[in-house]
Amino acid sequence: MRTRPNYIAGAAAALWLVIVALPLYVMVAASVQTRGDFSANGPLSVPTSLTFDNYLEVFRQGFGGYFLNTFIVTGGVVAIVLLVVPPLSYAIVRSQGRSTTFVFRFFLLGLAIPVQAVIVPMFYLINTAGLYDTLLGIILPTAAFALPICTLILTGTMRDITPELYEAMSVDGATPARTFFRLVLPLSKGGLSTIAVFSALQGWNGFLLPLILTQSESNRVITLGLFNFQTQYGVNVPGILAAVTVSMIPVLLVYLFARRALVQGLMGVGGK
Repeated sequence: MRTRPNYIAGAAAALWLVIVALPLYVMVAASVQTRGDFSANGPLSVPTSLTFDNYLEVFRQGFGGYFLNTFIVTGGVVAIVLLVVPPLSYAIVRSQGRSTTFVFRFFLLGLAIPVQAVIVPMFYLINTAGLYDTLLGIILPTAAFALPICTLILTGTMRDITPELYEAMSVDGATPARTFFRLVLPLSKGGLSTIAVFSALQGWNGFLLPLILTQSESNRVITLGLFNFQTQYGVNVPGILAAVTVSMIPVLLVYLFARRALVQGLMGVGGK
């Protein structure tokens, strides 16, 4: 049977594509224009002459060091999340006690607490611990705020593993540790990819915590480095957009390679 074309849905999809693609076009087009051409022609103009001086200026402004710091922060956040969340989620799924359920629900209260509400006591805690103006002082609170949602996602993924598989492992004499490494982790790749990408985005795009918890130039990350293109006389818009374009490339590559596992983990079917 032939299906009738849905022209309304097609038009809506085309409109949504334009809405999504327009900011990307403005960003890329402006990044290869000079400040004079951008000011004269406007953000929607087609570049008549291409220049890559804005990208060279990005690295002359010290973005190489900012990239390295951001990679360290992102890698640290992802490492902490992947070390803490899988065994925590496994304990929540396999435990039948009320205390575990209570701790899990109490742990999820972190979803309702925005970082802006606790930034002052967090600054005091980081400063007292001697971690102010260090990359570790950014990594620890960023990972802490990523733990609740990552635990919720991975717990939902592990609940999709059928009880028969656990029983089969028990019949074979597998210990809980062996069941965790041989059964749970391989069947939770979708959820693991999801929390890895989510925590990486939290570390890569973080702004408030690096702004409050760091001060020196050597510990700046990419989001703070964008201020280098703003002066008291104006803003270098093509330079900022070139920096944003460069900073988007790692995130885009991660999404391209992990998009399937990411979608599966968010749908809660990673264990099937």
